[in-house]
Amino acid sequence: MTAQPARPERSGAATASVMDVCPFTPSLVKAVFSDVTAMHVSRSAALAAASVTRTVLTEIIDGARRAGAETEARKKLSPRDLISAIDRNVELEVGSKWYDHSPTFKGLTGVLYDAEGVIVPAPRRSRSRRASAVVGAHRFEAGVKKLLRSRGATAVPALVRDLDGIASVFLTDLARDAVRVAREGGLKRFGTVAPVMPGEPVPPPLLNDSLRALSTRSGDRRTIGRDDVLAATTIQLFGGNLRQRALTEAREATQHTSAG
Repeated sequence: MTAQPARPERSGAATASVMDVCPFTPSLVKAVFSDVTAMHVSRSAALAAASVTRTVLTEIIDGARRAGAETEARKKLSPRDLISAIDRNVELEVGSKWYDHSPTFKGLTGVLYDAEGVIVPAPRRSRSRRASAVVGAHRFEAGVKKLLRSRGATAVPALVRDLDGIASVFLTDLARDAVRVAREGGLKRFGTVAPVMPGEPVPPPLLNDSLRALSTRSGDRRTIGRDDVLAATTIQLFGGNLRQRALTEAREATQHTSAG
């Protein structure tokens, strides 16, 4: 009897198991947005932001799972699996402001120098009561654990904290860019990366139809809509597979709601 080849893992694809999981609720998303703006956030915008964050975290978790399985064949993930996942896939390097606050990334972010050549000390943990992505990271713990379970994995507490922090910082940055898009009336810059061979001229940026549609904006500038979040996603993510998946899954998550 011929053995059947193992099916490749469909990491990042819009599978039913991933799409059915909604670990980051619209109320949590709106709470993050309220930390950075007083603008109204539509339900479709909140759903889109939750979906994008879920897609990004899912890809990070799957990358960590592959790293752990290749080294020790274990399901309980540790911070070193996160480092391995980011090393293998530059698209996963998101929420980097968290790196300065996590022991996992100590020594990996490099030493910073000021204009006089003096080493800039690492930022201290803020004791301010003002909400921030770092202070509010704990809000994502339940969602992160739910997402880990949906991917058939568990993680040590240190990695859960890292995933909390990355999710919080990423969503906060996404919210800030969505606000900028809404105020500027559309997407004004494109974060597309084009590989170029040494010595070859850099080609002009090519905009596909979906990006062209996001370059202009309709509606008032007092409400953040779904398309504002999609435009912000193109700023936050590199022009690769992760970005396209995030946009596709966000559109699917909001297909039964208005785009506003």
